[in-house]
Amino acid sequence: MADTERIICASAALLEGGDGVRFSVQRHGVSEEAFVIRYEGRVHAYLNRCGHVPTELDWQSGRFFDDSGLYLICATHGALYSPASGHCLGGRCNGNGLIPLVVTENDGNVYLKD
Repeated sequence: MADTERIICASAALLEGGDGVRFSVQRHGVSEEAFVIRYEGRVHAYLNRCGHVPTELDWQSGRFFDDSGLYLICATHGALYSPASGHCLGGRCNGNGLIPLVVTENDGNVYLKD
């Protein structure tokens, strides 16, 4: 079966270290919330689920970065994650990282690879 892609958002919607864009994905027949951000010039997407407990990270819709714009932070417990890899950097994530999703960027849009 060939991979398919679907548009998540326009590339211009994602500013370096700025707000992310939320979207839904189907995994194992279940709809799950996810998000895409821009960090170090590249787009990265993850399930919107903290590694500590399955709560959404953003404290306001689309707010995933800490105040410095360098780390992703769980608004509930303060766990810190690498925007580039989703790896747990500290806090209550106890070494459990974010679940990455495959995204690409071309022709002015960000796409989710299914």
